[in-house]
Amino acid sequence: MKLSEQGVLLRIFIGESDTLHGKPLYEQIVMKARQLNLAGVTVSRGVLGFGAHSRIHSAKLLSLSEDLPIIIEIVDEKENIDKLLPFLDDTVEEGLVTLEDVRVILYRHQEKI
Repeated sequence: MKLSEQGVLLRIFIGESDTLHGKPLYEQIVMKARQLNLAGVTVSRGVLGFGAHSRIHSAKLLSLSEDLPIIIEIVDEKENIDKLLPFLDDTVEEGLVTLEDVRVILYRHQEKI
């Protein structure tokens, strides 16, 4: 797959405890992105954060939060990212979804034989 130089970064901020049909929502978003043949997805777990309710979520040993912040990042062409947006609108009940233009410098992968 080749990406054009102009791409879009989709960033989704949700909680680790968010679910869809009994499975983690972040996993469901990754599976949907894969089904839609998006270029790739990265899921990161935050160590500290807060959202709209200003409730602190922390990975500190003493607090043992089970709802750490999750950030899902996807870079692809706008028309491909747009295919995922209705799914996010239906499934992200609490969180933040952002889009920004990015310049793709390099996107490589090796073909498997």
